Amino acid sequence: MSEGQRFSFGGRVFDAEDQRLQELLAAIRESSTRLRCMCVPGGVEMYVAFHRQYIVKRMPDSGPRHHPGCPSFEPGPASSGLGELMGDAVVRLDGERFELHVGFAWTQSSNRTAVRGDPADVAEVSRPKRRMSLRALTHFLFERAGFNRWSPAMAGKRGQGVLHRHLVLAAEDIRVKGQSLAERLYVPEPFSVERKVELAGRRRERLAILQPRDDSHPMALVIGELKACESLAGGQRIWVRHMPDAPLVAEPQTWRRIERGFASLFEARDADGGQGLRLLLAALIRARREDTYEVELASLMLASENWIPLEGVHEAPLVRALVAQGRRFIKPMRYDARSACAFANVLLLDAGIHPVALHVVSPFMKQRDRALKDRQLDASGSGAWVWSLDGPMPELPEQIPVRH
Repeated sequence: MSEGQRFSFGGRVFDAEDQRLQELLAAIRESSTRLRCMCVPGGVEMYVAFHRQYIVKRMPDSGPRHHPGCPSFEPGPASSGLGELMGDAVVRLDGERFELHVGFAWTQSSNRTAVRGDPADVAEVSRPKRRMSLRALTHFLFERAGFNRWSPAMAGKRGQGVLHRHLVLAAEDIRVKGQSLAERLYVPEPFSVERKVELAGRRRERLAILQPRDDSHPMALVIGELKACESLAGGQRIWVRHMPDAPLVAEPQTWRRIERGFASLFEARDADGGQGLRLLLAALIRARREDTYEVELASLMLASENWIPLEGVHEAPLVRALVAQGRRFIKPMRYDARSACAFANVLLLDAGIHPVALHVVSPFMKQRDRALKDRQLDASGSGAWVWSLDGPMPELPEQIPVRH
């Protein structure tokens, strides 16, 4: 609800910057009539919710009906890996609230021995349901928080405080295993020496949920930028930016598996020539002892200097060029898809009444990934925008201003 968005209600049109917006929305919420976003002729129905203040939200599944330049526009799930998870792993509860079915536990039992009896007669067999990985959960959270979306108005406004605030806010509308994700999520606040004691106290309060009870260890999710790691006699110490007084720890074999599994992302960050790529850590942690947090499960995600998620370093030049040229775009997320090459690398939102798919082809792509990308390009026809990284970037589609 920003950047020139306009609404219609009762024959009156007003914009998102109207000084009386809260008063207007309070009255609309009590009415049985919907207001409409006027980004397209005839408008698109919206509804008013209350979340600390009155806010306008799009109706479920109406995102593609908005103009691509509208803040309420959202591409359909099939444009990213989300499409494979909707209905099974991702269930819409109401409005913009979701239940996620994940493939990992929130609690670790001290007694891991399972008791098995004789196999029972099978009464029925059902289709196994999809469960999302920690990576997919992280992608969903970043998408709901809007970090895969960019507009020129966001320049210079994406610091650690914004990351903390928007991820925690997005988590309030997400439930995992029947519990609000916000209750299990810790995103570091911006660190300062002057506020060190205050920040540490809030972190301990937030992570008090990790106290063991009844021979079980509850777990929480920490999301932050990976800064460094160092080997100790008993394992690995992992430093997250803005948590200089609270490193995470991991067993040596756990960290070795993380380094092997995400070797390409470590290499991408280190090979970027100091241009600002970030390596984000999503770690499921438990309390080893008071104020000592151990990593049980981890996923890593590459992001630009503006926290825009990237599938790999090959996408960074395009994303940087779009930001530098003041363009509006969405970065489709992979989630648990076998390859991100089945989707556009970027959806350009300011080139007309439909989003424009932008594709990047790297000479280092695996044969399977190149075949997926070729199928995407064949389906797009001869007018597809493609940048082969062994040559210069083609001219971008013309920017067309939104006319309300």
